[in-house]
Amino acid sequence: MIGESPWREVVRFGEVSRGPVRRRLEADAPTRAKVARLLGLVSIESLTADLEVAPWLDGAEIHGRFAAAITQTCSVTADPFEEETEGEFIVRVLPPGSPNAPAEAAEEVELDPDADDPPDVLDGEDIDLGGYVVEHLSLELDPFPRRPGAEFIAPKDDADLSPFAVLRLLKKDEPPE
Repeated sequence: MIGESPWREVVRFGEVSRGPVRRRLEADAPTRAKVARLLGLVSIESLTADLEVAPWLDGAEIHGRFAAAITQTCSVTADPFEEETEGEFIVRVLPPGSPNAPAEAAEEVELDPDADDPPDVLDGEDIDLGGYVVEHLSLELDPFPRRPGAEFIAPKDDADLSPFAVLRLLKKDEPPE
C-alpha cells in the first residue's frame, strides 16, 4: 500500500469479525487535492468508492469498486485533459502476528503472475480503506497519458541540418580556383 495515505477511511478488524461491513466513500475537495498531488494529476473532480470488507481467515477480504473524474496532463501536447476512470480490486489483509501470514522467503522467490497476491500483513488493527482506493487508482493511471486525438509526430530526419551539409553549401558558394 502507498506510504501514509492522504485519504484515511478506517475500519477495524474487530468490526469485520462480526460480519461483512459495507462502506460508501466519497473524497472531499481537500482530500482530492492531496491525492491528485500524490499521483501527479492536475486535479481530481470526484472520487468515490463502494467497498465490502468481509471476514477472511483471521483477517479480512476487501472487495472494492471505485470511480474517479480526473484531469491529467497529456504527455504529447502538455495540455490538461479530463478523463473518467474506474476499477475494481480484491485485497486480503491480516492482523499483525497472524499465523496465516506468508513466510518470509530466505533466498529465491518464484513469482506466478496468475496467482492471487499474498495478503497484506498490517501494523495494527486499522484497515485503511481510503489508502487501498488510492493505491488502486494509481495502478489504473496511464504513466504516459494521451489526450484523445493527440498524435505524436516524430521530427523529420533532415540531412540539411547536419554540419557536413552546411559545409557542402559553403563550398558550393566558393568560386572555383
